[in-house]
Parts: sequence; C-alpha cells; structure tokens
Amino acid sequence: MLKNQNITIIGGGIGGLTASIALAQRGAQVTVLEQADAITEVGAGLQISPNGFRVLNALGLGARAQEMGLRSSGVWLRDGLTGREVMDLDFQKTAPEDVFLLFHRADLIDLLAEGARKAGVDIQLGKQVNAVVQNAEGTTVSLQDGTRHRADYLVGADGLHSVVRGVLNKAHAPFFTGQVAWRAIVPASGREQTEATVFMGPGRHMVTYPLRGGSVVNIVAVEERSEWADEGWFHKDDPANLRRVFSGFCDDAMALLERVEDVHVWGLFRHPVAGRWHKDRMAILGDAAHPTLPFMAQGAVMAMEDAWVLASSLDKAGLDKGGAFYQSQREDRATQVVEAANKNARNYHYANPIARFAGHNLLRAAGRMAPRAVYGRFRWIYDEDVTRR
Repeated sequence: MLKNQNITIIGGGIGGLTASIALAQRGAQVTVLEQADAITEVGAGLQISPNGFRVLNALGLGARAQEMGLRSSGVWLRDGLTGREVMDLDFQKTAPEDVFLLFHRADLIDLLAEGARKAGVDIQLGKQVNAVVQNAEGTTVSLQDGTRHRADYLVGADGLHSVVRGVLNKAHAPFFTGQVAWRAIVPASGREQTEATVFMGPGRHMVTYPLRGGSVVNIVAVEERSEWADEGWFHKDDPANLRRVFSGFCDDAMALLERVEDVHVWGLFRHPVAGRWHKDRMAILGDAAHPTLPFMAQGAVMAMEDAWVLASSLDKAGLDKGGAFYQSQREDRATQVVEAANKNARNYHYANPIARFAGHNLLRAAGRMAPRAVYGRFRWIYDEDVTRR
C-alpha cells in the first residue's frame, strides 16, 4: 500500500532514520527533514539490546552493526564507594544467543543514514520546522527558510520538544525528577572489559562502557539533587563539578573521572506518554510519543521498535487507518518500559548504609545463585521481536 506514497519524516535521529528505511523498503518515497546542518557526535554512547538489534537485522544492517559496535559481554554492578563487586551478569551464561551492542550515537546515525540513502531516502539537513498544518488538502510543513513541504503522510520523530506532538496533543508541562545526569567520553586505558559497569553510591551512580573498538569509554553519571538543570544534551559543565559530586567513589571510578575534559549536564524530567499518537495522516514515534528516562537503556531501542511497527502498520492498513493500528500495538508496551525505567533509578541509589548493605547483599546472592532468574526479569523487554508483525 505504500508504493510511491510521499512520506515526510521530521527528525533525522535514530527513530526517524529507522522509520525512513523501513518505509522506503516498502516502496514509499521518503524525505527526512533534519534541523541540524550536519550529523555531530552529540549524545555519546548507546546500548542497543536484542530487541533493537532485531530491527537493525531486519533492515539488512545487522552484520554492519556488529562490525561498527562492540558486542557487550554483560553488566557489572559494583559498590561505588568500595569498588567491591555486587553482581557480574555474564550474557554468555545467561543469554548467549542475544546480541547486545555498545554504540557511539554518531556511528549508529551514520549506519542508519547510509542505509537510508541506499534505500532511496532524501535526507535534507538544515531544515528547521516552524509549523505543521493539516487540512482537507493534506499536510503542509512550513520551514524556517520560508519554503513549504507537502506530504501524503507526516511522521514526527522530532524528540522531546516535538512540533508534531503539539499538533496532536495538548501541552503538558514535564516535572523535574530530582536527578541530573552528566555525559562524557574519555580515552580508554586499554584494560576495560566490553561490558557496562555500574558504580552504585548513595544518591548517585555512574555507568561506563567502552566504545569504538575499545578506544574510548562512555560515562553517564547521575546525581539526585534539589536544584534542577535544563533538559537536553547541550549544556556544558565544568568537569570539576562532576568530580566533586563523585568524590569518595573508588579509585577505578575516580580514575575515569580524572580523564574527563569535556562534559555536558542535563536535567532528567518526567513527561507523560502522549494520549494521541496519530491523527488522520500524521503520527509520532520515539521520544515525541513516550519520552523515556535512561535507566533501562531503552530510549533509542523503543524508537526503533516504533519505527518498524509504524511502517508495517501503514503498509498493511493504509495511510488512513495505519496510525490507529500502530498506536494500538505500541502504546501499552512503551508505557510499561517507561514505567520500568522510572522505577529502576532508585535501585542504584541507596542512601541509608543499612539499606545499601542489605540491598547489595541481595543482589550479590541473586547474581551468584540464580543469574538466569535475574536476567529473566527483563526478558519481557529483550525478547520482543516487532519484525515478526
């Protein structure tokens, strides 16, 4: 049903580019409008879990993804203050068939952009959207440069501050979670394992993992605080502030932080899942529909799942009914993942020493005695395969 249909996607991030490939491979004529003038290295590292890898593989990008990313061997939980191991979840023992990849965001964007262009997608950079108008004649996108763009169908993959979400839904003010996060990339020592390491401490935690063949290490550090920081990735901070907050952490953690020269900080805000994901010939996906906190590493992957299901739904049900079919398949799952991420942060931040001792010992015992059961708690996320729909 999509052959020669003119579909426009606002946003050239992971969700938008994934959608562009999935739609173009089904015969649509796809244009991506991206406001940035160039694809930059903003955003640093990403973890792509098996449910996201299945989408890449179905798009024909699986082999190249494994070449460009690092295959993660597991998750290592450590007491941030002492450095003592709490749990070492080895994926080779718990789920050897599952593919977890550690990716630099820019590398994944490059992979998807290459795939999109090969599929015939027209990617237009430097296209700032001012407004979206939908009427009986179709959908028109007005751009900052004064031009207008007509589409048979419009997809909003334009993130937290989505123009398209604003057309479909009333505005809802987000609220500050009481947490801020720093992102940084530092040179690797060469001794890092290909796994995600989580240093857990009172009121704060830090996640690290290698990228780009192990040449660099990605750092995401989260602190609970009463003062808020602006939302978004683009707010530079002084590395001394990051080191001050995590002073008292173990030597391994501080050795990484001592190498930080460039760091960005952003406030973590809770947004409601959008009530309406579609209207007529318009739909939203990813953060535009269901912004997700980073505590389950599912934000990018949920956008990829959305993209595949939207393309499949439009192909099967047509442009007029496909949006409703898409939302009916995605809303419950996305909401459950958002809620899981909301709850997961507190598991790392025991402030009371007695509670921290008890909590860490429970995790330690579970990791030793029943690692498959620990992994099994997240099977409902990782086992999903939207490409079978």
